[in-house]
Amino acid sequence: TWGDSSSAATSQGMSYETEAWANKKGFMLWYCILVLGLHLVLLAVPFLSTANVWTLTNVLHSAITFLFLHWIKGKPFESFDDDSCALLTQWEQIDDGVQYSLARKFFLTFPICLFLLTTAYAGHDNYHFVVNTSFMLLAVIPKLPQLHEVRLFGINKY
Repeated sequence: TWGDSSSAATSQGMSYETEAWANKKGFMLWYCILVLGLHLVLLAVPFLSTANVWTLTNVLHSAITFLFLHWIKGKPFESFDDDSCALLTQWEQIDDGVQYSLARKFFLTFPICLFLLTTAYAGHDNYHFVVNTSFMLLAVIPKLPQLHEVRLFGINKY
């Protein structure tokens, strides 16, 4: 079900709060509202065009999610259990690495949908398309199953 974690750790009686936040009821709605709020704040800036606002929304979303899901390691909340997640990113901890869980599908499809909206509202010009494609790939490629626990060139290994 939506409020329950489907991870192996939970089924074995160990519930990690590192994965619980992505499976909380209402998280997807909250996430969408947060990104919409960012977009509306950027729309309020008078000197930014609509195309630039959509591109900036996509760039900020992709950069922030890359940082928090794929770069920073360890637990997001202080806990008193072992340090088993110290070398894992948040993405690797969500649902204990089960690849196509509901939370992971959401995090995989959201940047793609945002990219499609961005390219449509940016008028399909080449500059915005290249920037938006680059940042969408930054948000999507690290989520692929082939890159689970992979550190390219040893970057961010420890």
